[in-house]
Amino acid sequence: MIALAQPGASSATEQPYLVPPRPLPVPETVSGPMQALIGSPQNPSWNQHPASAAAWRALVKTYAKDIETVLPALMAREKVTVRADRMNGVPVFWIEPTVVPVENKDRILVNFHGGAYVFAPGKAGLRDAILLAGRGFRVISVDYRMAPDAPYPAAIDDAEAVWKAIVAHYPAKRIGVFGSSTGGAMTLALVVRAKAHHLPLPGALWAGTPWAQLDKVGDSYFTNDHVDNALVSYDGLLGAAAALYANGHVMSDPELSPVNADFKGFPPTLLTTGTRDLFLSNTIRVHRKLKQAGVAADLNVYEGLSHGDYERDPDLPESREVYGEAAAFFGHALAR
Repeated sequence: MIALAQPGASSATEQPYLVPPRPLPVPETVSGPMQALIGSPQNPSWNQHPASAAAWRALVKTYAKDIETVLPALMAREKVTVRADRMNGVPVFWIEPTVVPVENKDRILVNFHGGAYVFAPGKAGLRDAILLAGRGFRVISVDYRMAPDAPYPAAIDDAEAVWKAIVAHYPAKRIGVFGSSTGGAMTLALVVRAKAHHLPLPGALWAGTPWAQLDKVGDSYFTNDHVDNALVSYDGLLGAAAALYANGHVMSDPELSPVNADFKGFPPTLLTTGTRDLFLSNTIRVHRKLKQAGVAADLNVYEGLSHGDYERDPDLPESREVYGEAAAFFGHALAR
């Protein structure tokens, strides 16, 4: 029998559920390597709150050094080359496979790296781009400005500047845009900016677990708190980075929280997330709004994945599937 609320009872917002402590088992429904990742300890650095710009810079440098050490082996495995360039004054990297399939000769992918608008400058931001370039696409990865030195709107300004340079030389319908986490949010925000400034729109988008709501709004910010073992909780480094980049600007602005945008006219979009992802709701809400706006949109939710697991461990069977699906999506969606 269903219990009905009594007249005058408090609303759910006044009386939230109190979830009892309980063990959270590793699911048997994922690959063995994925089970090992799920069972690993939480990211130990999630709850840092750097007290100064200098402290932020030091943390960024430490993280970047750790990532850069693994890139040569990753590049060799994926059979790609990397070279630095500039477009409209913005530093970028070209990531190119040694062999480009005939069907992709006239296609370009544009990548925005993740890192909470603070982390992964320079080559440290290239993992996502390398992994998709290894599937046969030329990729331009944008080394956009970040906080603490360059808060909003620096990142999206750089994204727009590079986009203008690219569409001056390539048909927009042959260009795909992608990114994970912050990069997924910037993928969506670029279209918001391009629509506002009457620029050509990309042919297709892949937004992997996008940070589409910069502030703490959405169910999985609460339900997956301390379930996601990568981000762990908004109430740590993630929320601190959000405040640092927003720099007092209202976080609901669609350029900061693109889930609040008008999605009418958006390109076909692929969205990827996982059941343990802190950004699960961000991704689902974007998908629903795209569908409501009549946009062709596909949502892939992977069992057990925390935030960005497919990028931080590209050897997972699930990770290979994620990048394979993204490559197939761009192969079908982009004009030739």
